[in-house]
Amino acid sequence: MVKKRNRKKATSSQPKTSRFTFSKQNKIIAGSLIMLLSIALGIAFVSFFFTWQQDQSTLSEFVDRNAEAQNWLSKFGAQLSNIFIYKGFGLAAFIFVYLFFITGLNWFMGLGKAKLINRWIWGILGIIWFSVLFGFFGSRAPLLGGVVGYEMNDFLQDYAGKAGVILLLLFGLIVFAVKKLKTTPEKIGDYLSGVSENIKKDFRRTPRKTESTTTAEQGPVISDIPGRPSPFETALERQTPSSEYSKIDKTSDVDIENSFEVKIAEDEDSATASKTSSSKSRTAASQQNDDIEIEVEKIKEEKEATEILSEKLVQDFGEFDPKLELSNYKFPPLDLLNDYGGQGGITINQEELEENKNRIVETLKHYKIDISQIKATIGPTVTLYEIIPEAGVRISKIKNLEDDIALSLAALGIRIIAPIPGKGTIGIEVPNKKPTTVSMRSVIASTRFQNAEMELPVALGKNISNETFVADLAKMPHLLMAGATGQGKSVGLNAILTSLLYKKHPAEVKFVLVDPKKVELTLFNKIERHYLAKLPDTDEAIITDNTKVINTLNSLCIEMDNRYELLKNAMVRNIKEYNAKFKARKLNPNDGHKFLPYIVLVVDEFADLIMTAGKEVETPIARLAQLARAIGIHLIIATQRPSVNVITGIIKANFPARIAFRVTSKIDSRTILDSQGADQLIGRGDMLYTQGNDLVRLQCAFVDTPEVAKITDFIGAQKAYPDAHLLPEYVGEESGTSLDIDTEERDALFREAAEVIVNAQQGSASLLQRKLKLGYNRAGRIIDQLEAAGIVGPFEGSKARQVLIPDLYALEQFLANEETEN
Repeated sequence: MVKKRNRKKATSSQPKTSRFTFSKQNKIIAGSLIMLLSIALGIAFVSFFFTWQQDQSTLSEFVDRNAEAQNWLSKFGAQLSNIFIYKGFGLAAFIFVYLFFITGLNWFMGLGKAKLINRWIWGILGIIWFSVLFGFFGSRAPLLGGVVGYEMNDFLQDYAGKAGVILLLLFGLIVFAVKKLKTTPEKIGDYLSGVSENIKKDFRRTPRKTESTTTAEQGPVISDIPGRPSPFETALERQTPSSEYSKIDKTSDVDIENSFEVKIAEDEDSATASKTSSSKSRTAASQQNDDIEIEVEKIKEEKEATEILSEKLVQDFGEFDPKLELSNYKFPPLDLLNDYGGQGGITINQEELEENKNRIVETLKHYKIDISQIKATIGPTVTLYEIIPEAGVRISKIKNLEDDIALSLAALGIRIIAPIPGKGTIGIEVPNKKPTTVSMRSVIASTRFQNAEMELPVALGKNISNETFVADLAKMPHLLMAGATGQGKSVGLNAILTSLLYKKHPAEVKFVLVDPKKVELTLFNKIERHYLAKLPDTDEAIITDNTKVINTLNSLCIEMDNRYELLKNAMVRNIKEYNAKFKARKLNPNDGHKFLPYIVLVVDEFADLIMTAGKEVETPIARLAQLARAIGIHLIIATQRPSVNVITGIIKANFPARIAFRVTSKIDSRTILDSQGADQLIGRGDMLYTQGNDLVRLQCAFVDTPEVAKITDFIGAQKAYPDAHLLPEYVGEESGTSLDIDTEERDALFREAAEVIVNAQQGSASLLQRKLKLGYNRAGRIIDQLEAAGIVGPFEGSKARQVLIPDLYALEQFLANEETEN
């Protein structure tokens, strides 16, 4: 016991070192003090120019309390003003007011140091420059430049004269214009040339009276309407994210911003080695380099000639406009869409909020879980209750109470997010008793969608904060949708297509629509010659036959290869750069270059294609998903059966963006999202969206069939292209027909299929499907070709066909004789 006490005494006797840290609270206090000080300086400086003569006598009597000063801040203001203005920098001292205020605001807001230091450097230089300038022109009025400005002018004029001082001031102005304002001689020349041209145009015009009216356009002001005050401490969020909790202050005392530093090391060894190797190679192959330089010079001359020609074309004709052929095209108006939810507002049911809050708190108390803070965020479909448990409560304990909370609230679709990513809270999503319908009109009319600077903006709906959620399909770059029957997949597809129709011109995007159901996408037939793409020599642009689906997918692969060849020849990396170069007339159409629209492939029921076509569909889909992003081909695939044999690993790996509507099991949720949650949705457009990171719960925008019909009627009634956008022609490998003995028209897998049949001594199409991973249609046609060639016998009902060739050696002899005869 004595030893233990001695140890404690020894440890307690050691000196404790404390490190002073400027915490967030201290920064706020210091920042507010500095801002108030800057305001006081400004008041004192302004007053000084009216009262400085009367206050000269009181400056020496600063300690005397009976002495009175006329300055608005009394003796304190008179003394500071005399130091900064009269004995200091004159009028330039007002820059100190700005610098002190910015410093205080920076500390108050907790901003970075880099910009603040930069402003102080330029501010000090500006103070010196203005002081010298005012001292030069106001030598008789010392208040303009102060003692510093007067003395610096006197010193400089003794050595450089007045002309030298003027040149120094001009040099300082040039430095400021170049470094701070980014002014260049080119910009000045362009500005002067523009002014001269405007003057010439004004002289050429005949004088006439014109009336000029000035209009100021202001965008819609969106104001948050606060809800009624809640009896419990709940922050009701509607349009903007919630503020920080008022009761909990967990500000760290460590200044992370000032202590963290990142340095990027330069690889000097590699740079030195590359210089040494380049010098040696230059010495060893000087003659060869001369020849290369000549070739390079020729290429440069050709490139310069091309650029000059393109600039000349742009000057004469302007940039190429892909919309010129349909220049009078009008986008569909918002009146074609219905407004189901008023103006997109949410009705706050205070009783429901209070009741759910009490039940959540009561249920958690039953399990001895105390809460320190709770607030609610009301969405169109669900309300998110964010809670902060007391210290020491395990998150997993709350996560395991999901079913108990659902039982106490008597509601479906309870989802617990523990913790919420980026926040120190736990979220409990509770469905609203009266959900609000999110109309497509409110989403399309939102400022976020209208001002979206995206290549392919897609308005999916509204999130839990009632904010419009807009994603860029070009950056996804492919989208996988899944959900049980009747949960909103077809409405989601219509919402995506409607978003693109409201935002993109027919020259900018084309759709390839695959509809195995034959009824979901038929309305878009009306805009075939505006927006749809199809194979040559096909009657309908919307594909419903599985054979045409296979040909279309392979045709898109050919289109992808052709586009990559164009990008390679144009020396660009993606479709955006290519189209920009083509619009600038830097690519010659005679070399095969053309404007490339985005192509969006939409498959409404992917599971049906996999069941009937198998690998013939999966292979081109996977190839497009892997490679087609850069050349503007994007895939949207929807399925109601998200099983692993439909959504395979190859497909999932290339579809990072996924939308999950309500599914029936947790296994299906893991298949589509790699996590649970989709099985806890409430249906009717309630969905989870992920782009490879966090899950976002959204309410899908609702667009009804009559609305889509009105939109397609409006577009279809306008002037269109002569035909739909034609994809490259694809000649299928399965071009052999029934009972066709022409060897040149047989299927490419004919020999391999014959070996499988002869080796197994069983002539059936299902065997070829399993062994060669073919669709039923292609396997059946190969069986017909084998019958025509005499390898298998005729159809015998439920029995397998008889194989007429005994072994592989006999098959080789048979095929060799057949080739000799032909």
